[in-house]
Amino acid sequence: MVNLEWYRTFKSVYKNGNFSLAAKELFISQPAVSQQISMLEAHVGYKLFNRKSKGVEPTEYAKLLNNLIIEALDRLENVENGFRAKAFNANRLISIGISKHLMSSIGSTLVSKFEFIDFSFDNDDALFELVDSKKLDFAIVSKRYDTFDTIQKKLGAIKQIIVGSTNIDASELKSKIKSKDFNAIEHWLNEQKWYSPDAGIPHIKLFWLHVFNKKRPSMIPNYIIPSEYEMLGILAKNSGIAVVWDSNAKHFIEEKKLQLLWNSKQMPQTEIFLLSGKSDNFNAAFQEIEAELQKVLA
Repeated sequence: MVNLEWYRTFKSVYKNGNFSLAAKELFISQPAVSQQISMLEAHVGYKLFNRKSKGVEPTEYAKLLNNLIIEALDRLENVENGFRAKAFNANRLISIGISKHLMSSIGSTLVSKFEFIDFSFDNDDALFELVDSKKLDFAIVSKRYDTFDTIQKKLGAIKQIIVGSTNIDASELKSKIKSKDFNAIEHWLNEQKWYSPDAGIPHIKLFWLHVFNKKRPSMIPNYIIPSEYEMLGILAKNSGIAVVWDSNAKHFIEEKKLQLLWNSKQMPQTEIFLLSGKSDNFNAAFQEIEAELQKVLA
């Protein structure tokens, strides 16, 4: 029966020309190296090494044996190292930074794919700094950063839309949208109860800027709920409207818990990127995260 450890030891002794050096490389004792070589010699029926004053010298049969096994042994060790790396990547704790507003629609997808994740919430620039300083493994951001020490790949795009509770009669609004009566549309929107994840209403301001060409919306939000996904859940059980990411609202609309009020063509999409520091240890994890999130954002 073939013992692969004998051949691994043979390869190390052949390369180093010394039992002591082979023992150090293999993290075993020198007597263990001697014993394994003796057992291999007994198995193949030939002497493999001649002892010299400063090590050992391979016999002609050892040279022949090395030529026969070296390629297969190298290939086997590469497979073993690759398997260990994959197992390490699959089971180690990885840290991922993301906006808290995108956690439920984007970040939660990763929970089913990795055994251990430490999530952090922050804005794009803060997350970039954490990745760049190697305090975070990955970040999901909505800005492009061009640096030598980071890798960034586009995952897809999301867009801001206006949604409302199902108890709102939106027929008048949709009629005004169809006729492109923007003054009437804005008046109708201003009359509603508004929900926002931020008192500074950045989503609403951006929507008004692109759609109405106004920097300052005139409404004041009735309810400030700092997590957009939680806000949508509360909105679905009450009455009002909100500007939100389409990725967050998708399943609420599909399940008829909320209604889509306006998906304006004037509102541009926002690209989403996966950001990581350059490291061979993260290649497999980066590719897996990229593939999974591209499905979500397709």
